[in-house]
Amino acid sequence: MTVAAAQGAADSAASLVQSVDWLAIAPPALTAVVALAVLVADLFLPERRKPLLGVLSVAGLAAALLLLLPIRAGDRSTFCLTADVGVCSYTADHFTLVIQLLVLGGALLTALLSVTELGGAKKLPAGEFWFLLLSSAAGAALLPAARDLATLVVALEVATLPAFALVGLKRGDRLSSEAALKFFLSSVAATAVMLLGVSFVYATTGTLHLTEIATRLDDVPGALETLASAGVALTLVGFAFKAAAAPFHFWVPDTYVGAPLPVAAYLSVVSKAVGFSGLILVTVIAFPSHSDVWGPVVAVLAALTMTVGNVAALRQSATRAWSAVRLLAWSSVAQAGYLLVPIAAAAYAGTDQIGSTVAYALMYAVVNIGAFAVAALVARTKPLNRLADYRGLASERPLVALAMGFFLLCLAGLPPGVVGLFAKVTVFASAVDAGLGWLAVVMSVNVVIALYYYLQWTAVLFRAPETAPETAGEGTSEAGPTPPAAGPLPQPAGPLAGHRAPAPILAAIGLTTAVGIALSGAPQLVLRFAAESLF
Repeated sequence: MTVAAAQGAADSAASLVQSVDWLAIAPPALTAVVALAVLVADLFLPERRKPLLGVLSVAGLAAALLLLLPIRAGDRSTFCLTADVGVCSYTADHFTLVIQLLVLGGALLTALLSVTELGGAKKLPAGEFWFLLLSSAAGAALLPAARDLATLVVALEVATLPAFALVGLKRGDRLSSEAALKFFLSSVAATAVMLLGVSFVYATTGTLHLTEIATRLDDVPGALETLASAGVALTLVGFAFKAAAAPFHFWVPDTYVGAPLPVAAYLSVVSKAVGFSGLILVTVIAFPSHSDVWGPVVAVLAALTMTVGNVAALRQSATRAWSAVRLLAWSSVAQAGYLLVPIAAAAYAGTDQIGSTVAYALMYAVVNIGAFAVAALVARTKPLNRLADYRGLASERPLVALAMGFFLLCLAGLPPGVVGLFAKVTVFASAVDAGLGWLAVVMSVNVVIALYYYLQWTAVLFRAPETAPETAGEGTSEAGPTPPAAGPLPQPAGPLAGHRAPAPILAAIGLTTAVGIALSGAPQLVLRFAAESLF
């Protein structure tokens, strides 16, 4: 072989080797590395040292969040085709960074809520819990950066599979096992349908990269047009399930009730972020030429989802066991309907509408985790977590009650939750701008319906607590009832009477309240941030 031939062979071999931008993939990669470190450390740490695993997990998630700063310019890509460096499987653009901020921030707050849930009477195994939480967060952080269907599906399953185990992690709890089974079976069915759609798309285009799919779907032969349209519709099913869009929402209430409350908070925010980011990627980037197929479908899903969620939330009785968690579950379904509106609008008015979904998702993530943090605090003394159990919270923990009221008003879209009001206005405007007047009317009606149960719960927080039962000095005898002994009169008993709130839960409530107030003071920051997150 001549020197020139050898050099040519070496250059050809070098062209097949991809360079990896390690900084671009650092946030999900570090989260995955910390998950493996926790799994290994759990094998060697004695039981009394297991709390260190929580410290390591919180530190790892905080470090992953900090790694977003060096790539905040949003101009990095890696795992690109050697023949076309413009076609990549991983892109860290502004959209990716915003969703990763939401996902990793939500996982960090979930970790704070979880510190007090491990060990003791609740018997949640620390090592398994932290490994599963970090693994799911790593997959959720990878998904918004995925730019091909294979990476998208893998990231979706990495985010979802650990969540099944997290839901069913309460040993010996029938509700937990039942919730995990329902979640698993429905998710597997949705994934199977989605994979069928992906195979149809690949059969008609011959590629899995989203930008290439968009180009080739414009030139699909007439004989394959029906197959391509079916592939587009079926691919959306899996992401609609993760986003809890009706009629794929049926797993939500039972799963939230059966799961540990921090896991329910995680699913309500991070699972939705995964579903909506995937839905945005496949519709806006991969399938813009088939907007006539997915646009009307998403619009109908949005109307159906918000209506089903709000009507079901209205039916929650204040004295029913776990009614507070069920109300938050149905509320999250309704909120998913609002989040779908700008995606539907993008089919008619362009990708500028997607910024409204991102803005709404940021608001929703902050206040919903805050609401679950208060629910986790109340559940420490009121394990049935009924809406009636929140009566008198203001008399014992006025700051916690004010925070909960603020979260509920943000979800309702009322002042002083200005950020919630602005988020709803931007979503409403996106529907109007896209010519979806009927959807804007449906949204308006649902917002009014939601006011009832949000304000009803808020009012319960500030009612006088119920009087403690009179037990001391009372009794009966053959001669009849004996009068109560002289002494102090029974005092009103609130939901947290005599209970010392754990610092991590208070920290989560304080952080979410502070962020919510800051965003309410300058809601334009959310809108500007969301607008800059577009592809």
